[in-house]
Amino acid sequence: MSAYETAVARIYALGHELAQTPSHKFDLAHMRVLLAALENPERSFPSVLIAGTNGKGSTASTLASILQGSGLRTGLYTSPHLVRINERIGLGGERISDDDFALVHDLVDRTAERLVSEGELPWHPSFFEMLTAIGFEYFARRKVDIAVLEVGMGGRLDATNVVEPRVSVITDISLDHQKFLGETVTEIAGEKAGIIRPGGVVVTLPQQPQANDVIGNTILELGARAVNAVPYVPPVSPASGEYLAYGADRKPVSRYPLQVMGEQILVETPLLGRHQLRNVALAIAAAEELGRQGFPVTASSIERGVRETHWPGRFQVMAATASSPEYVFDVAHNPAGAWALRSTLSAGYPDQPLTFIFGAMRDKAIGEMAEILFPLAERVILTRADNPRSASPTEIREAAARTAGPMEEAADVAAAIEWARTSARPDTVVVVTGSIYIVGEAMRLLGARI
Repeated sequence: MSAYETAVARIYALGHELAQTPSHKFDLAHMRVLLAALENPERSFPSVLIAGTNGKGSTASTLASILQGSGLRTGLYTSPHLVRINERIGLGGERISDDDFALVHDLVDRTAERLVSEGELPWHPSFFEMLTAIGFEYFARRKVDIAVLEVGMGGRLDATNVVEPRVSVITDISLDHQKFLGETVTEIAGEKAGIIRPGGVVVTLPQQPQANDVIGNTILELGARAVNAVPYVPPVSPASGEYLAYGADRKPVSRYPLQVMGEQILVETPLLGRHQLRNVALAIAAAEELGRQGFPVTASSIERGVRETHWPGRFQVMAATASSPEYVFDVAHNPAGAWALRSTLSAGYPDQPLTFIFGAMRDKAIGEMAEILFPLAERVILTRADNPRSASPTEIREAAARTAGPMEEAADVAAAIEWARTSARPDTVVVVTGSIYIVGEAMRLLGARI
């Protein structure tokens, strides 16, 4: 076994980040002890911290691409990953190498074990804490100019929230991870608003009234400054066709003119769907704010960075071939994500038959997602990911009992893909969704770009 494989095995042996108890997951004091023993790598670079329920990764990847296009050595930390754990830690658009991951993991792991043996920590840091510390240490070693950090879950007590961000960004908030964050949007918004700093800057957009109230009150209480990204959201009308166009490589993009930093640019993002217009707007507003703080962001670097964004598995289209139908991969895993996917499918494929390959984690709102998505489909193939938290096809069928229409079951993702491929008509579009793990397995099996 290579050093990299050993490192990954040790990380996974800690258990999945959501399978741990809240007391193990949520303790910034322990994270600070670990980082102090590493000589506080998180203090060696400026950062942007992004929280929310949906759109965090899209916003983070777009902002990182803009900053990279502005000539900045930019780190990007996201979660979860589609296929390989390296996807979570990037620098300049490239993922951390296997050798670097193994090297930094070894340092962080040995430090953690020493702290436990000396009684400085009560237990070994969690899966997510370890990965966050590895990301910080890697960014410090590589001397990044800035790092864009996606909160793993919540915000207030998330391991990433030990930094002092130049800008905090809050994306759309809805119900998800209620076991950890609370049963209402108000409670969840309180956790997300925990990334706002006294006297700091927070970029956000109007959303659900309960979330607006919490975010607004937190900004007032902390004397923070709010940056509204509304000016960067283009108007959407029924005649706009969701701004759908085709880029130079003939792949679909959302394209629209926009006034930025006193200049008009042409926004051309590979992130499709009306909901992504909000995420891109948040990234542009954050980039412009960083420009005001002295970072070398320009209108042209914003235009270039948005165009060059790569964020796989978010309404990612894989074109049909002579032997394979067209595929759409989308990691929608909660009702808000399902509504966004439904809207984008309705705009992009109003007349084509759809086959869904659907799988979900057992703790998700499966029935509600099914009610949103399944009525669009000519057929639905239920399956499961290679993950202990994955619901079985039978469990999904039971949760979706109120949804009309035929549902078929496949033992695994490979079987579901083969079933969809052999039964598809020439104009069928196969939509793979319900979980990042389902999408990741499908993309790997089909050789999609990740």
